[in-house]
Amino acid sequence: MGRIWGLAALAVAVWLLAVYAQSRPAPLGLDAPATQFSAARADAVLGRLLGDQQPRPAGSTANAAFRERLLKELSGLGVVARSHTSMSCSSAERYGVIACGSVANIVAGVSPGSGKQVLLMAHMDSVGAGPGAGDDASGVATILEAIRALKARGLNGEHPIVALFTDGEESGLLGASAFLREPLRAAKTGVVINVEARGNQGVSYLFQTSPGDSRLIDLYARSVPNFAASSLYAEIYKRLPNDTDLSPFLAAGVTSYNFAFIGNQAHYHTPLDRRENIDPRSLQQHGDNLLELADALSRADYEDLKGENAIYLDVLGRWLPRLPQSWGLPLSLGGFAMIALAGFLTRRERREIRRPLLAFLMPPLLLAGAVGVGFVLHSLSAWISGQADPSFAHPVYLRLALAFGAFAVAVLTARVAGPISGWLWFAGLAIVCAIWAPGLAPYFLFPVLIAAPLLLVTVRGGWGFALTVSALAGLVIWLSLNAATEPLMGLKVHVLFTVTAAFALIALLPLLARGKQRGWGLSVALSMLLAIGFAVTAGLQPAYSSAAPERLNLGYAELDGKASWLADPVSRLPEALRAAANFSATPQRLLETAYVAPAGVARHPAPTAVVSRSGDTVTLDLKAAGDSVMLVVPAEAKLQALTLAGVTTPASGQRVVIICSTPDCSNARITLKLGSPEAASLLLLAQRRGLPPEGAKLLKARPAEAVPSRGGDRTVLAARIAVPAQ
Repeated sequence: MGRIWGLAALAVAVWLLAVYAQSRPAPLGLDAPATQFSAARADAVLGRLLGDQQPRPAGSTANAAFRERLLKELSGLGVVARSHTSMSCSSAERYGVIACGSVANIVAGVSPGSGKQVLLMAHMDSVGAGPGAGDDASGVATILEAIRALKARGLNGEHPIVALFTDGEESGLLGASAFLREPLRAAKTGVVINVEARGNQGVSYLFQTSPGDSRLIDLYARSVPNFAASSLYAEIYKRLPNDTDLSPFLAAGVTSYNFAFIGNQAHYHTPLDRRENIDPRSLQQHGDNLLELADALSRADYEDLKGENAIYLDVLGRWLPRLPQSWGLPLSLGGFAMIALAGFLTRRERREIRRPLLAFLMPPLLLAGAVGVGFVLHSLSAWISGQADPSFAHPVYLRLALAFGAFAVAVLTARVAGPISGWLWFAGLAIVCAIWAPGLAPYFLFPVLIAAPLLLVTVRGGWGFALTVSALAGLVIWLSLNAATEPLMGLKVHVLFTVTAAFALIALLPLLARGKQRGWGLSVALSMLLAIGFAVTAGLQPAYSSAAPERLNLGYAELDGKASWLADPVSRLPEALRAAANFSATPQRLLETAYVAPAGVARHPAPTAVVSRSGDTVTLDLKAAGDSVMLVVPAEAKLQALTLAGVTTPASGQRVVIICSTPDCSNARITLKLGSPEAASLLLLAQRRGLPPEGAKLLKARPAEAVPSRGGDRTVLAARIAVPAQ
């Protein structure tokens, strides 16, 4: 048992090292050298930009005030800047949404030069629910402080540096799309650095680059003092339903870097995304990344930035091992062959494996068992808590439960695991990833590149040293990933935690196998007992707190002469809200899926539209007073294209939701090109931020452990619009 629990302590120590010893810069103060980025100076700029920290969605008065303060800051830096206003639309075909709105970008010429420009980019707008200090006023302040430091360095680069502050990112990447609508702008841009945030703490990750990034990663490694990068992040990001302002630039083929800090997502897109909650170390690393890369890129030969794809990961923020992606498959095949040969040549170890097939199956059984135990433990906590995400506010107890559960499965499978079966699986998965998911390959390949030669060299002298060093490599790489994935989705997506923990424990299997049977049994029983105890404790904790509140928007809707109160379909609606209105027992479908309560008859003017049709073209002149409008075109109308303020956007012919997110859309003229000659019924919605005065009772009833998020509380007035047949 001493060996088993000593290895458990080693795994915990490596996890703590990954969380707390990640190489990060100390925030510099106001007295920092002028040529350096200072988090304190950036925070002071952030304070001036945010003012009273009001939400500033595109088209709002708070958005316009922020833009004026930004122009003043740029003028104080001696930078000429101009605001460019236009209507913009972007299509998110995978969601069946076309987003539109009037946006006002700011373009600032930081330094002159020849050739294509280095573009520094962040977005000015926030969601309607919160002030967006992290997302993305922090990016704006980071660019301003970097501009000041670049000017202090003398701006002696060859390429011009330009800052682009986009509007309408939260509404659908509208500002970035508007900037690129002029082809010359993309042609003039050599490389883009986008700075974003999905929280207000944590390391500043390089989570996305343009294709052919090997030279870009080399430049990053030479330029920045602290690393936080992995080819896996881009592999994951392209599979997620997420975009940033960089997405249109990537689609246009522009060389790009994308940075973001993602810690403390509990505050993301809520009223808690405030200046005082931003970690200055995150701001410092953000700024170091931007400043040093912008300086290096201004002097770089852009032809030298073209290369093949790379596979890479950072080790504790201090090292950045990397390889050309094309090397992944041959190295993986070589590693597999070396490990297999080492196993073949070791007679003594072969005799110890009485059931080689069963030993070979232990690593995937460990993986499946850890995932299965994770589902059981999370379900137990959720059942006790009554909440779908019982660990949102207090994750430590469920984290411990999942860790002990995975460890129990590891000890159990180690009883019959062989010394090399886990490493054969690592090498085999490296081969698979090199073919189908190259960004993930280094998590298997890099430990294999350490294990394979060590196992082969020590084949006659015993594998104790080789297995220990190899296990350490596997633990550091996989537990670092384990620690990094939790901020993405929390422990609600517990599979991310158990899978990464299981792969780390696969590297430990050969060491866990060296013990007596009695120690295994007691260790499995104790681990499972602790796992269940911590899962029960997790379920007994409050799922939400004022520091990590539940996301709960409230709404008021009118449709077909009836009024209703709405509440987001959370797993358990607070009793105080049920006492304030007669909400349905379960979520219902009314304009959206929500808890619904009757609110009497409709008492506000419904939105209207004057409709005319000529052939396949339908024109709607809207009269829909609100902060934004939404038009739902059913699939049977077969929408082919939308034109708004001279901007035409193609459509898929399926059901399409058109969202025009700025107030000027209320009286807009929208032209639809339909593929069907039949009559159609459209749904027109006028949306206003906040609730009507009678909603005050609901706002008062919403507990402190719940806050609005993203678009926030809203009033929706809906009407059906008849389109005649052709």
